[in-house]
Amino acid sequence: MRSTLNLFFMKGAIAAGHPLTAAAGAHVLEAGGNAVDACVAAAVTSWVCESMLTGPGGGGFMLVHEATSGRTVVLDFFVVVPRETAAGSLLELAVDFDGDTQQLFRTGAAAVAVPGVAAGLAEAHARWGTRPWPALVRPAAALARDGFELTPMQGYLHQILDGLLRHSPEGDAMYGFDGRAYRWGERFALPELASTLDAFADEGVEVLYRGALAEQIVAHVRAGGGALALDDLASYAVLEREPVCVEYRGHEFRSNPPPSSGGVLIALGLQVLGDRDPAPAMVAHAMETQEAVRSADFGRALYRGRDALAVLKGTTHISVVDAEGNAASLSASLGSGSGVVVPGTGVHLNNMLGELDLMGAAQPGERLTSMMAPSLVLSNGRPRLVIGSAGSNRLRGAILQVTANVVAGMPVGEAVEAPRVHAEGGVVHCEDPETAAALEAGGRTVVRWRERNLYFGGVSAVEVRGEGTLAAAGDPRRGGAGLVVE
Repeated sequence: MRSTLNLFFMKGAIAAGHPLTAAAGAHVLEAGGNAVDACVAAAVTSWVCESMLTGPGGGGFMLVHEATSGRTVVLDFFVVVPRETAAGSLLELAVDFDGDTQQLFRTGAAAVAVPGVAAGLAEAHARWGTRPWPALVRPAAALARDGFELTPMQGYLHQILDGLLRHSPEGDAMYGFDGRAYRWGERFALPELASTLDAFADEGVEVLYRGALAEQIVAHVRAGGGALALDDLASYAVLEREPVCVEYRGHEFRSNPPPSSGGVLIALGLQVLGDRDPAPAMVAHAMETQEAVRSADFGRALYRGRDALAVLKGTTHISVVDAEGNAASLSASLGSGSGVVVPGTGVHLNNMLGELDLMGAAQPGERLTSMMAPSLVLSNGRPRLVIGSAGSNRLRGAILQVTANVVAGMPVGEAVEAPRVHAEGGVVHCEDPETAAALEAGGRTVVRWRERNLYFGGVSAVEVRGEGTLAAAGDPRRGGAGLVVE
């Protein structure tokens, strides 16, 4: 990733789930860093300004495309099931998205899996990074210490996730303000997380997996009835995987492979769409096909390591392209915002063991499956679109729709903002009233949404345009931002 040939008339572009996350990556691109450098800096910053949904206590994946070799690899640093069985039980809490639609989440110390995202970022930097590690981490530590003003979307997230974030005394201490949730416009700081990030900058992320910090994490989880052990942290390893690949309308789609399900299901959806225009009825049909294959046999096939094409029978995302055509696509998550915070560290832990649809066939010591799908679309061997999304099981539909629309010729900003559908459980959720009416006329049962909503995912995408320019879009549903560095 160190070619000197600039493919574009600019230094790069980044899209992310928060303006400060995108700005951190853009600053690194401006200073001459590559796509992975920018992605790492943005990811660590997201631990601060998107701390409800991502952080060093979570897991994720990074897809990296090397411009010089044309090779694409996926680093898997998703969470692992602890080897022991939890003594405690899961706490069930509901999140209300718009007053009409609720989703049940399960949290508590018993839901904490072995985190991997810090190890994953360190591995990506060691393999592809060009800027010093401390220079990528220290700005996030400063932001955590000084604080920042909550955007409207961050205020909304604090409100809807309040029951999850503040169910524990430690969660309340981190996310409570005078006995309530933080609100839009208020200043939010994480000084204890700042100290942890300083340690990461000085000593590396190894301190999370061995030593005093690891001991603090394990002691807190086990005191709450969780199963995490020191051996689980010390033995954690980042894995390299080959991406799942399918052809789509003269392009190549590459994404997260098994044992994760997201990339495979999006690939299936694109195959169902084929050369047809991505009209809402066809998109709904593709989603219904995705849902139909998600059986017990599908889950077992993922874990048996079968060929991805044979299997076809809370989250944040960052997308980056640099001037040389290198690309990085990162999806990372804590789950739903567990509220399990290690006292004195600012480390918010995941609740992935409470995501029962992720458990699949995973056994103790194995990775969970995931719906996260950092993805890349190639045209003539070069990046055309770098994309991913937040949004639980809705993220695959969000990626499917934006990808199909961009390949069909829609500019990335319009494609990200365009109204979406989500088909599940025999109904189709719709953001657009005209689409809802047309689907009802076609015989489908429809749930109408009053406006764009985070329920439909939070896409971050960078588009490479034919004239050698870049465009970036962060999803307004997520309060995202896209920046092009000239």
